[in-house]
Amino acid sequence: MSLRFFLFLLVLSPAISTEALNQSDATNPDQFRFPNLRLRAAYIALRTWKTTAIFSDPQNLTASWMGPNVCSYSGVFCAPLPFQPSLTVVAAIDLNGADIAGFLPPELGLLSDLAVFHLNSNRFSGGVPSTFSHLRLLYELDLSNNRFVGKFPAVVLKLPSLRFLDLRFNEFKGNIPPALFDRPLDAIFLNSNRLRGGIPGNLGNSPVSVVVLADNDLGGCIPSSIQRMERSLNEIILLNDNLGGCIPPEVGTLKKLSVFDVSFNRLQGSIPPTSAGLTSLEQLDVGRNQLTGIVPGAVCTLPKLQNFTFSYNFFSGVTPECVGRRGVVVDGSENCIVGIPSQRPPSQCTADATPPFDCTMAKCGAGEFPLPGPAHLGGRPSLNTPPSPKQGFKGSGRSSPPPQAPVSGEHTGQISSPPPPPPPSSESSPSTKSHPPPATGHGSQHSAVPPLPPPPSSSGNEPAEPPHSSARPPKTSSPPVYHLPPAKQPVSPTTAENHYLQPMSPHQHTSTLAHF
Repeated sequence: MSLRFFLFLLVLSPAISTEALNQSDATNPDQFRFPNLRLRAAYIALRTWKTTAIFSDPQNLTASWMGPNVCSYSGVFCAPLPFQPSLTVVAAIDLNGADIAGFLPPELGLLSDLAVFHLNSNRFSGGVPSTFSHLRLLYELDLSNNRFVGKFPAVVLKLPSLRFLDLRFNEFKGNIPPALFDRPLDAIFLNSNRLRGGIPGNLGNSPVSVVVLADNDLGGCIPSSIQRMERSLNEIILLNDNLGGCIPPEVGTLKKLSVFDVSFNRLQGSIPPTSAGLTSLEQLDVGRNQLTGIVPGAVCTLPKLQNFTFSYNFFSGVTPECVGRRGVVVDGSENCIVGIPSQRPPSQCTADATPPFDCTMAKCGAGEFPLPGPAHLGGRPSLNTPPSPKQGFKGSGRSSPPPQAPVSGEHTGQISSPPPPPPPSSESSPSTKSHPPPATGHGSQHSAVPPLPPPPSSSGNEPAEPPHSSARPPKTSSPPVYHLPPAKQPVSPTTAENHYLQPMSPHQHTSTLAHF
């Protein structure tokens, strides 16, 4: 009996020793020698994250997070410190699409040299630690498609080097802080959260090229300060945001704007004649509002226009320029235009049903509508019981979550979806235009700002209610791709130093960087 017990202990001892080593490894960095104190701090941060704040790692991605060589950890990339090249530091962490569950411990603030932090498409929850304020070199922060909660993480406003912010598909709630638009960001993605309180009036202070606030419950109006974004703004997506008021005439100053989507709101008035100034516009979607008047011919003759949707409004006329223009997909169904097929019944097009609206009377407080809309519109889509999107209407609706990023080496293949609460879907990622979010892996370059590819087609005349719910966004076979952020390439150990970017002009476009 004693011999058997001895043999049992002999077999068990390696496991006990390994576990003891693991615990020692996690709590006692002094047992190792590190090339510099920065790597020692990184070791403490990463080991604490793994041992205390990661609950599930189905791809076993963090199995390599052992020992003092943090630069060999999967998803961790090192580079020489720009102002002290003799020091190697942790410059990037990319765990995209790994389906990891856990939270962000405050010890991550020890990664003070981090320039890139990508956690797209995982199951992280909780909030963003205040210790992130120590990440003074952080250039890209991608927490999209997770389960983060709470108010907008104010700590991101304290990151002096931040240029790319992606918080899509989480459960952040409350107001968007006005200070966000005073930061020198190039891309802001806040869509598909629970944000309210309107779009801050200082929106126009921002030098962003891309801003996506869709699928929230913002209310209020589009700020007239948008005119100050004429030098930088390329895409703005405000669909399904409970917006009222009118399309501000100041929009016409945005010479670089290529995508303007304000569909599925409660906008009234008409399309401003100043829209003729949108000479770079490719995608225009004002569908599913309460717009009236004549569709301006100047809009339909914009030189780069490819898709124009103004369906499900109350327009009473359209100029000849908007009919049959070659190379432009136009959807003007369900309006009040005589002689055009697929229009509203006459009972919905009377003067009483569509009274004129004075834009100067609009009340633009958050959540307020200027005036009640026609009763037959049926109200705003429910936030709790979203209908399924219908096929054929590609220009609106809720976009899919970010895609699964392939992981190099043994961590490949698709992420399975366990029973509720399910992990985020990761086959198709939202981003502006057609780029998916960053892939994870080795051997390719990384850049921080989204290139802008050709826009998608937006045809079809059957509307879909914008799905809006607290659940994970639905998987769709063909999401509206221009609602997706530009693609980022995986971080490479050999190019990690490129993540340390020099300060740039507030209006300098950053499309040469490689990661979204």
